[in-house]
Amino acid sequence: MKKKTTYLQVLDEIYSVVSSRIVSKKNKSYTNNLIKGGNNKIAQKVLEESSELVIDFLKGTKKRTIEEASDLLYHVIVLLKVKGISPKDVAKELRSRYKK
Repeated sequence: MKKKTTYLQVLDEIYSVVSSRIVSKKNKSYTNNLIKGGNNKIAQKVLEESSELVIDFLKGTKKRTIEEASDLLYHVIVLLKVKGISPKDVAKELRSRYKK
C-alpha cells in the first residue's frame, strides 16, 4: 500500500531536486546558475521574492500571492541547502517553539 504524502512533503522533494541539480552541475539549470552567482545572489533573490510576495499580498490577487509565496519558498530552500540546513532542521525548530 502506498504511503500517503502530506502537502508539506513537497518541501523535502524540492530540497532533493535542488540537491541533485547542484550535484549534476547542469549548466542550464536555474538552480545551478543561482548557486554559481554566490551567496549574495541567493540572498538578493530571497529579498526580491519576499518583496514581491508582500506587494501581491497587499495589492494582488490570491493566485499571484500563491505564485509569489511559491517562488519565495523555492529560493529559501536554495538558501537553506547552501547553508547546509534541511527542511527537517527548520521543522524541528518550529516544533520546539510550538510544542506547548
